Amino acid sequence: MKIAFSTLGCPGWSWDEIFATAKDLGLDGIEVRGIENQMYAPKIKAFGAENARMTMERLKKAGMEIPMLTSGACLGAPGDTECFVQEAKDYIDLAARLSVPFVRVMISSYPDPRPEDNVLQAKGLYDKLCSYAKGTGVSVLIETSGSLADSKSLRNFMNGTDPETAGVLWDLHHPFRFYHENPAETYANIGQWVKYMHVKDSVIQNGQVAYRMMGYGDVPVFDALRLLEDNGYQGYVTLEWVKRWCPDLQEPGIVFAHFANYMTFLKNQLK
Repeated sequence: MKIAFSTLGCPGWSWDEIFATAKDLGLDGIEVRGIENQMYAPKIKAFGAENARMTMERLKKAGMEIPMLTSGACLGAPGDTECFVQEAKDYIDLAARLSVPFVRVMISSYPDPRPEDNVLQAKGLYDKLCSYAKGTGVSVLIETSGSLADSKSLRNFMNGTDPETAGVLWDLHHPFRFYHENPAETYANIGQWVKYMHVKDSVIQNGQVAYRMMGYGDVPVFDALRLLEDNGYQGYVTLEWVKRWCPDLQEPGIVFAHFANYMTFLKNQLK
């Protein structure tokens, strides 16, 4: 089981600051969801034609990698979806050039389910993107968010998909928080497709989700890790600290260090 953080948690940091922190904390990888003011990974300077090779060699030398490029492509959104399809294709192309194994897509930009989520539309576009990724070494992961945080719906969504290029990003928080699923229920429905995991912690405060550092909320993280361990999972467990969207959250330097220590503690409990 490998450990990473998403750059969503450090919106003000440069690539050098991100790299140095991950290296100092002994993490296995860095998930890319925006760097500084640039959210579109294909336009990030560190991954441009003149810098990409140096960036990837530096990561490799430090014993790290980029496990996923996290796109903002929303396949079930209303209206013209061509911009989202093009974004996902651009991310797949970049991931192939960088030898990054996963690209994330979503049904919508909201973590909770919305009536406008179009599951049928999302399914059709997702299958097309999986076909586009064929032969690239990249898998397109659909996240457990929005209406697809319901693992029964996501199970139906994933049936018949291409095992080479399809997969699920299990964001543990959303099925638990919005559909009251325990990890065993979620895994029973979608475990065969899970290739990546996001973790974050929270509580319900005044009827609203309030994010907390790991271990200070009530999301059953350890139960999920035990399930993954028992089923031979060797992929990533990545902290998605949503500070870019919620600026009042604690600072990344504190949160990332706490996450690294907390995950070491939990992993030791699995032995």
